[in-house]
Amino acid sequence: MNADAPELDLKLHIRGVPDFPKPGILFYDISTLLAHADAWRAAVSRLAALIRPYGPQLLAGIESRGFLVAAPLALELGLGFVMLRKPRKLPGETIALDYALEYGADRIEMQADAVKPGQRVVLLDDLLATGGTMAAGVALLRQAGAVVPATAALIELTFLGGRKRLDTPFESLIAYDD
Repeated sequence: MNADAPELDLKLHIRGVPDFPKPGILFYDISTLLAHADAWRAAVSRLAALIRPYGPQLLAGIESRGFLVAAPLALELGLGFVMLRKPRKLPGETIALDYALEYGADRIEMQADAVKPGQRVVLLDDLLATGGTMAAGVALLRQAGAVVPATAALIELTFLGGRKRLDTPFESLIAYDD
């Protein structure tokens, strides 16, 4: 089967795991997509087609499943890749941003020299839910001097309204409405 074939339904390769990580949550597991070569190739190819028009010079991924999306996509587009990580995971000098979550706070970091001022960086993650982490990632990249022309994810949970928290265009391949 041609991995770029439009009839390849990527939703068929996402596993819903009820009550994970806690009761009442339906977790969308991308490991089944990653394990299927044709579906994974199609996902990367389709994301490349969505991202290319934004003219990125670099891609950034949010720890940890965002790395799985951004790194192969960067390779596909012939670009470099930058990691946005949890605190104290990166060597050398870092810059950080503290941000609020629905129930608490978190911190995201990147290496201080990872982005050049004015560089166009598209930020990716595996899934957009409430948008808090993605918005923090955009703010951190801008703090480093990056221009963020767009953000993207494999999956968007539209019912959580995460895209409303973003001030960039947002692209996704798969949307769940409930």
